[in-house]
Amino acid sequence: MIEVRNIKLSPYDKTDEILKKACKRMRVAKENVSSWKILKQSLDARKKSNIFYIYSACFEVKNEDEVLKYINDKHIFRYEEENETIYNKIETDKKVIVVGFGPGGMFAALTLAKMGFAPIVFERGADVDKRFGHVKNFWKTGELNPQSNVQFGEGGAGTFSDGKLTNRGKDKRMRQVFVDFVECGAPNEILYVHNPHIGTDLLRNVVKNIRQKIIDLGGKVCFESQVTDIEIENGKIQSVVINDSEKIYCDALVLAIGHSARDTFEMLHSKKINMSQKPFAMGVRIEHKKCKIDVAQFGKFSENTNIGPAEYKLTYETSKGRGVYTFCMCPGGYVVAAASEEGMMCVNGMSNYKRDGENSNSAVLVQIDTKDFGSEHPLAGMYFQRSLEKKAFDAGGGKYFAPAQRVDDFLNANEKKEVCKVLPTYKPGVKFCDLSEILPEFMCDALREGIVHMGKKLHGFDSDAILTAVESRSSSPVRIERDKETGESLSVKGIYPVGEGAGYAGGIVSAAVDGIKAAEKIYDNILNFYDL
Repeated sequence: MIEVRNIKLSPYDKTDEILKKACKRMRVAKENVSSWKILKQSLDARKKSNIFYIYSACFEVKNEDEVLKYINDKHIFRYEEENETIYNKIETDKKVIVVGFGPGGMFAALTLAKMGFAPIVFERGADVDKRFGHVKNFWKTGELNPQSNVQFGEGGAGTFSDGKLTNRGKDKRMRQVFVDFVECGAPNEILYVHNPHIGTDLLRNVVKNIRQKIIDLGGKVCFESQVTDIEIENGKIQSVVINDSEKIYCDALVLAIGHSARDTFEMLHSKKINMSQKPFAMGVRIEHKKCKIDVAQFGKFSENTNIGPAEYKLTYETSKGRGVYTFCMCPGGYVVAAASEEGMMCVNGMSNYKRDGENSNSAVLVQIDTKDFGSEHPLAGMYFQRSLEKKAFDAGGGKYFAPAQRVDDFLNANEKKEVCKVLPTYKPGVKFCDLSEILPEFMCDALREGIVHMGKKLHGFDSDAILTAVESRSSSPVRIERDKETGESLSVKGIYPVGEGAGYAGGIVSAAVDGIKAAEKIYDNILNFYDL
C-alpha cells in the first residue's frame, strides 16, 4: 500500500475528499484504488480564520511500484503496517495473580492469557454493571460504597473519566492497546484521531468485552475480592489473602492496584515493601459553558458540527517556579464525585462519547513536591491528600456535597456568591464557600497566578466559571520501587508493581502498556529461571 501524508481538508469537506486529493497527488485514477483507510487525523486550529484537518492515509493501488517510481513527494511512500505482536504460547502450571482490573491489570492479564498463562484477577470492586449502579446511587444520594465507586471496580478509575487515550510515547505496544480496544467495541476512529477518547458510556461495554476475552483465553476474573494481605517467604511472594479469609498461592503477583488503594499501600508498607515518596499534583476542577470554550478555540467555526467540542491544554510556571497545568479536559462533560473513603471529598471529570453536555471542564492542578508533604514517611503524600479531602468534605457540609466558588471570587478573594452563568454539574450538589479555607496558601497563590495567565492564552478562561474542590487523585503520591531489568519489586521476588498506583504511568494508555511490559517480564523471567 502507499501512504500519503499532509492531506488538508476543510471542516466542511466530506472524508471522500481524502481519496480525491490523494489520487491527484499520486497521479492515479480513483478506479485504480481498490481500498484505503485513514491512518491519522489532526486539527490545525492555530489560526481561527483558517481551521483545517490534516490527514495521513494509505491506499491499495494497482501497479504500486510504477506509481511510486515516478512520484517526487516526500509525503508519499510505501506504507509499512504495524503487525500485532504474536507471543509463542507456553505450557506452564506456574500461577500468576493480577491484583486490580484497571488498565494496567486488564492488559497484564490479557497479555498473560495470550501467552498461555491462566491468570487470576482479583478486583476489590464490583463488575462494571453492578459498579455503575453503586456510582449512580452515590451521585444521587451521597451514600458511598467504599469498595465499589469511581475509583474501584471493573475498568479502574478511567472507566468514569471519559476513556481518554492520551498517547505521547512511541512504544510499539501502544498500537496493540488501541487495536485491542477496537476489537472489544471501542470506536474505530481511536486508531487515527489525534486526541482519541472512548467515552464513559461506551467504555463500560468495552471493559466487559476485555474481561470476556481474558476468560475465553483461559483466565479468570474475580470481583468484590480484595487482596487484604500477602505472604512472603525467603524474599519471594508465596500467596495472597482475599477478603481476610481465603489464601491463594502464586508464583508471580502483578500489583496493579491503582492510585487510590490507600489501605493496600499501608498493608504493603507494613510488609516492608520498598516504597518511596513521589511528586504529584492537586488542585480544583474548573467548569465553563461549552459554547464559550468552543468560540474561544474555533472562532467562526465553533458551530460547525463536524469539528465537535473544543479541547485545550494549558501550562504555566509561577513566579516561584511551581508548575500549574490543566489535566483531563472533558469537553461537554461533567464534574463528578470521586471519593473512595468515607468522610473525604474529591472530584474528577467525565464525558460520554458524544460530549454533548452543557459545560466543559478540566482539572487545574498545582505541582506538589515531596518537600510539601511535611514528613519523610513513604506514604506522607497520601496522608497529605487525605488532609485536604477531609477539609473539602467538612466544607461541603457532609453527604459529599462539594465546596465550590466562582472563579472571579476566588481570584479576587471576594466573599462567596452563588449566582453564576455556569450551573455546576456536580452531583449530589455543591456548597459555595471560600476555597482558600480548604487549600494551602501555596496552592491558592499558584492557582490564582496560573488561572490569570491561562486566561491570556485562552480568552475567557479566567471568568464566568466555577471551581470545585478538591481534585486530588490525578496520580499516585507513592512509587513501589522495582528492578529495571526484571520488573520485580526491589524487596520481594515475584511481585511486579504496575501502572499508576505503582507510580509508573499517567493515564489509561501508559498504564496498559506498563501492564503489557509486566506480562513480558514474567514470561521472560519464567523462561529463564524455571525449567520449561
